Amino acid sequence: MASKRHSDNMKRLGDETLIRQMTNGASKYRTTIKFMLMLLTLAAMILVMSRPQFGIKSKKVERVGIEAIIAMDISNSMLAEDVAPSRLEKSKLLVEHIADNLVNDKLGLIVYAGDAFVQLPITSDFVSARMFTESINPSMISSQGTDIASAVSLAMQSFTQNETGKAIILITDGEDHEGNVKEAVNEAYRKGVKLFVLGVGTQQGAPIETEDGNYMKNESGETVITRLNIDMCKEIAEAGHGKFIYVDNTTNAQKLLEQEIGKMQKGEAQSYVFDDYNEQFQAFTIIALLLLIIDTLILNRANNRRSVINMFTKRVIVVVFLLGLSTFAMAQTDRDYVRKGNKAYRKGDYINAEIAYRKALAKNNTNPQALYNMGCVYSKKKNKDIKQNQDTAVSYYKMAARHETDAKRRSLSYHNMGVIAQANKDYDKAISAYKDALRNNPGDNESRYNLIQCMKQQKNKQQQNDKNNRQNNNDKNKDKNKNKNKDKDKNNNNSNKDNKKDKQQPQMSKDNAQQLLRAAQREEEETQKRLQKALQNPSKRSLKKNW
Repeated sequence: MASKRHSDNMKRLGDETLIRQMTNGASKYRTTIKFMLMLLTLAAMILVMSRPQFGIKSKKVERVGIEAIIAMDISNSMLAEDVAPSRLEKSKLLVEHIADNLVNDKLGLIVYAGDAFVQLPITSDFVSARMFTESINPSMISSQGTDIASAVSLAMQSFTQNETGKAIILITDGEDHEGNVKEAVNEAYRKGVKLFVLGVGTQQGAPIETEDGNYMKNESGETVITRLNIDMCKEIAEAGHGKFIYVDNTTNAQKLLEQEIGKMQKGEAQSYVFDDYNEQFQAFTIIALLLLIIDTLILNRANNRRSVINMFTKRVIVVVFLLGLSTFAMAQTDRDYVRKGNKAYRKGDYINAEIAYRKALAKNNTNPQALYNMGCVYSKKKNKDIKQNQDTAVSYYKMAARHETDAKRRSLSYHNMGVIAQANKDYDKAISAYKDALRNNPGDNESRYNLIQCMKQQKNKQQQNDKNNRQNNNDKNKDKNKNKNKDKDKNNNNSNKDNKKDKQQPQMSKDNAQQLLRAAQREEEETQKRLQKALQNPSKRSLKKNW
């Protein structure tokens, strides 16, 4: 329309040929071209300010460290309180400190008593390690006693095939009821695994308090006093060419363990691949500048060099000003708040991380990264109300999974929900969460392993419940039968009394009475002989220790 209007105005001025001669050098097409260039420049600037993101940027990070598996004794003897607050709680604190100080390493957790099983497969997810540690107690293993050899053997099977330093951290009070631990640790040494034996307890010992408030007793009825067997701990460490560290109520043991681990050979422990969207506004900025340069060089008429430079300078100033506005606007987006929160989170400043994530959610309450990171923050909190923090974390993970478009990121939310449920022994929810994680990321081997463990633990729990129900039913039936027999005997006695009243009992003869008396004497003599024989030959069967 503007071009046509310009042409009509030119026709009104006079002869078309004469006007063309007077405006020599002017082109009717240049105006249209310059107009199109300005439109394209404006479109490019709008795209710059909208900050487009597309494409996946992968960043591979090589983490160099060791693999350490902690084998924790959770037998009944670990309930002794000869170290504060107890041997078991002291061991838990020790595991948490170890997890806090491992940065580029991988950690696994095995619990054992009369049997051993993997509580946490080897992983670099130290948050899960702390969560699984909190739920540990002796009731997790029905087979009580202490079998260190089975724990060491299971630890050897749990390492990966990576060429890196490997260590077994054995937390124990030195009691071993099976006796074949030295062969197991020596085999670990031959395969290049470093052994650290952490002795928990005192040589004075302490009794073991039971759930009913009494103290545990042995077969003879005497109170069990469990003591730290330092000699056994040293022998185990020596057999495995490792190091024994005595754990008391100071931090010396922790510092010494860190020094020894620092001397170990480091290797590639884990490779992480972080996916993020590429920023594309830089390309549109370059396009906008190029279009402005071209627009400046295309002139409607001949101009001197100074006017061209002045025009170009003015347009560059306008572009820079617009870019400054766009940068200021971009600094206030939810993604920037997420980045600020991530920096604080990596430093361990969870308070400021939470503030930043909340600001991001205030701008965009469906940002999946902010929602997921809020769940991680609540998983890290260590105040008194742990259950409430876990519930809040799960709710954020659920929202993150609902709004996340990337399947692998969504899988992480489901995995963390499974970890929390598994730590609380809610195996139904844990199994469901791990299945969702595998649906979104079939290559998630950690979720697959945890799923198998939960299914096993759920089966064991169901079998135990069935056993308890059968026992309760049997006890009820016994009580019923006992009550029936009592009623029957009562009725018989009443009947006999009535019969005595109604009928006279026949008189027993003297010969019959003497025969019954001699029979009773013979039976009593035989009973005394059997009892004396049993006392002279006591049973050789020994009961297993359950502490």
